Amino acid sequence: MLRRFTKLKTAYFIQNKIGRIEGLEPLAGTLTSIELGGNKLRRIENLDALTNLTELWLGKNKITQLDGLDTLVNLRLLSIQSNRIVKLEGLDKLSKLEELYISHNGLKELSGLEHNHNLRVLDVSNNALARIANISHLSQLTEFWASNNQLAEFADVESQLAGLAALDTVYLEGNPLQRDLGTAYRRRVMLALPQLKQIDATFVRQS
Repeated sequence: MLRRFTKLKTAYFIQNKIGRIEGLEPLAGTLTSIELGGNKLRRIENLDALTNLTELWLGKNKITQLDGLDTLVNLRLLSIQSNRIVKLEGLDKLSKLEELYISHNGLKELSGLEHNHNLRVLDVSNNALARIANISHLSQLTEFWASNNQLAEFADVESQLAGLAALDTVYLEGNPLQRDLGTAYRRRVMLALPQLKQIDATFVRQS
């Protein structure tokens, strides 16, 4: 059915009942963005030929594992929000990745990003993370979203984020560290990360 669309660059297969990714090979030469959100996918599969992809949208499925991505070396955006991912893995080959949206999953540990030096946006909100860790090398990071986790150690904010000169936006609300600091929370973040322009939904007033 897709063989006639030899010049297709963007494909939307949103909110259907698709249970498996298949039959996309005819689009391999031109497809750069595909949206498969709101389906019944349980695996990332049969994307090997789509080496021109720069955007992959997989939100609101039932995917349990990050795999099947190794050949997508041109991928710049990966959105896999609202799935069942419990571990960050399978991203080693995605050295061009700039945006990773993986909120509303089951992550308990922040790791697996050793080779993703070009990340600019990292959204891990609404997971089960207990620590901010293993991201101090992401020198291009401008936005870090980690609201509504189990982050309790403010020292992690200082050790992992303070050295990221490009960072201008953080979301940390809804974590134990915010509740523990109370009214001092915002001031403490500003002192630890003076480069910020935005803390949660509020812009930082520049003196």
